[in-house]
Amino acid sequence: MGLLSDPHCRRALSRLVLRLNTPLCVLSYVGGLCWFLALALPPLAPRTHMSENAMGSTMVEEQFPLGQRALNYARDFAAHKRRAGGMPVAWLQQTMWQVGLEVHTQPFSRTLPFPDEARERYMVSGTNVYGILRAPRGASTEALVLSAPCSEGPHNHQALGLLLALAAHFRGQIYWAKDIIFLVNEHDLLGMEAWLEAYHGVNLTEVQSSGTPGRAGAIQAAIALELSSDVVTSLDVAVEGLNGQLPNLDLLNLFHAFCQKNGLLCTIQGKLPRSDWDSVPGYLHSLQTLLLMVLAQASGQPRGHHGLFLRYRIEAITLRGINSFRQYKYDMATVGKTLEGMFRKLNNLLERLHQSYFFYLLPSLSRFVSIGLYMPAFGLLLLVLILRALDLWMKLSRSDPGGTERLWDGDRGPGEEPHPALLALVPPVLISHAAGVALYWLPVLGQHVATQHFPVSEAEAVVLTLIAIYVAGMALPHSTHRVLSGDSGDRGWMTLKLVALLALALQLTCLALLNFSLGFLLAVTMVPAAAAVQPRGPRVLLAALLVLATPAVTLLLGIFVQRELVEAPAAPGEGWQLFLAALAQGLLLHHLHGAFLAPLLALATYPCWLLLWNVLFWR
Repeated sequence: MGLLSDPHCRRALSRLVLRLNTPLCVLSYVGGLCWFLALALPPLAPRTHMSENAMGSTMVEEQFPLGQRALNYARDFAAHKRRAGGMPVAWLQQTMWQVGLEVHTQPFSRTLPFPDEARERYMVSGTNVYGILRAPRGASTEALVLSAPCSEGPHNHQALGLLLALAAHFRGQIYWAKDIIFLVNEHDLLGMEAWLEAYHGVNLTEVQSSGTPGRAGAIQAAIALELSSDVVTSLDVAVEGLNGQLPNLDLLNLFHAFCQKNGLLCTIQGKLPRSDWDSVPGYLHSLQTLLLMVLAQASGQPRGHHGLFLRYRIEAITLRGINSFRQYKYDMATVGKTLEGMFRKLNNLLERLHQSYFFYLLPSLSRFVSIGLYMPAFGLLLLVLILRALDLWMKLSRSDPGGTERLWDGDRGPGEEPHPALLALVPPVLISHAAGVALYWLPVLGQHVATQHFPVSEAEAVVLTLIAIYVAGMALPHSTHRVLSGDSGDRGWMTLKLVALLALALQLTCLALLNFSLGFLLAVTMVPAAAAVQPRGPRVLLAALLVLATPAVTLLLGIFVQRELVEAPAAPGEGWQLFLAALAQGLLLHHLHGAFLAPLLALATYPCWLLLWNVLFWR
C-alpha cells in the first residue's frame, strides 16, 4: 500500500501495465487453456477415495437370488402396460401390496407453456406409484429412494422388474434402519418433479397434484435406474443434475467400489476405463471424458431422473444399463447384488453425505479433479478482462483535462463542465437490457399471435421468435449514444467497454461458482472478443470474432463438438435441427423445472454482448 500511495510508483506501474497489457492478456489466456488441458493428466487428477467412514468398507456379503423373478416382473409389467395403453397403475399397486409395501398413488397434471414437439405433449396428466418399506429397526426419520421411470414405448421394463424384485428381497431382511421408498414415476421429469414437490410440501413449478398421502423420513440418498434389456455389458453412471449440480463424490465412489467387487464393468459418459494413464492415447481418452462432462454440466439439463433430487439436498445418481456387442454379459442377479450392496452401505449412514467433494470434474470413474485444481484455469481467463479493464481505466484517467487522476466524472474542479461520456452510456445500456428482457418474455408470450399470422406451430413460433429477437437486437443500439450526447469521441466507447468488461467479469465469476463448466465455456469464447473489440482497426475481422463469441454460436459449436466426442458426428443440417431443438428444450426446462440457463443468457450475457457490439460500431 505504501508503494501505491507514492505518485511516482503509481505512474511507473501505470506505464508498465499499459506497455505490457496485450502480451500479458495473451499469456494469461493461453495459460488458462493449457491449465485446463492439463487437468486430464494424473498429477492434477488424483485417484478417488472414500471419505465417509460409514461407507469405507465393502466387506458385506451381497445376496440377491431373485434375478429370474425380476425378469418375470418385467414381462408382466410390459404386458399390462400394453393392455392399459400406458402406466398400469392398478397392477403396480397390487404387486407392491403383495410384496409387502405400503402403497400410495399421486395423480398430477401440468400444462406446458408451449407444446413439446419432441415428445408430442402439451397438457400432461399422469400418476406416480410408490411403495414404502418401513424400517423394522428405525423410527421412520430417514429414508432412501430407488426409482424407475415408466417410459414411453418398450423401454425400461427391466428396471421396473428389478425394482419390484429388490423390494421383495429387501422386505425379507431385518437390518434396515432407514425407510426405503420404491418409486415409479410417469412422464419422466414431470412426474419426478410432481412427486418431489408434494413430498417436501412446496410448489416451485406450478405442477398440480393431490399430494403424497404416505410419507417416510427425510430422504438421504436416491438412485434412479434405467434398464431396457435382460442382460447388460456395463452400467453407465450419470451425475449431472439440474443447473449443473453434482452429487457428493462419495456416492459415486460407492457405486464404483461395488462394481469392482462384483466384476461389473462401469463407465461414465459412455467411456470405458483405461489403465494406461501415462500414455498419449490414455491422456486423450481422459480429456474426451472430461470435455463430455463439461459440456453436459454446462447445458444445465439433468442427465437422468436423479437430477431433480439434488435441488432438495438429496445425493442421487442415475444408473443406465448398456447392452452392446461386448463379449461379457451380466444378468439381473449381478446388477441386483450391486444395488443391494449400495443400499446396505447407505443404510449405515449416521448423517448426510458431506465429507467428500461437491465440486469436481471426472476424467474417469477412478480419478477426479477438485475445485482447487480447476478454478485456476478460469482465473487465468478472467485475468484478461481485469487487465483490459485496468488498461481502459488508466487511459480514461490520463485523458481527463488538467492531467489529474479522477475515478468518475463527478470529481471535477469548480467551473469545469462534466464529460458527456456517462450520458452517452444511457441509450446503449438501456436498449441492450430492453432487448434482453424482450428475448426472455416475448417468445412464449407472443406464440399465439405468431401462429395467427404465420403458418407455424406454437413450438416453431417460440423458437423462430427467439431467433428473430436475438438477431434484431444486434441492430438496435447502434449510434444511439449520439441522440443525447453527440459524438463523445474515444472516451465514450472506452467507458462503455469498461462497463461491459466489468459486467462480464462479474457475471462469469458468479456463474463459475455455481456451474464451473458453463462459466468456463463462456469465458473461453467471449473473453478474446471482449478484450479485442474496439471501433478502430479491422472492423470486419472484429465483427466476425464477436459473432463467433455470441452465446448462440457457442451453443451451436458445443453441439457439434459433443457429437464428435461421442463419435457420432453431425452433418450441418442435423446440427442445425439439434440447435433448434436445444433452444426449445432450454426454454421448457426453465419454465417446467426452474433451470437458470435461459434467463441467464437472455437477461445478463446477451445484453453484455450487445454492449460490446455497440462498442465495435461506436463511430
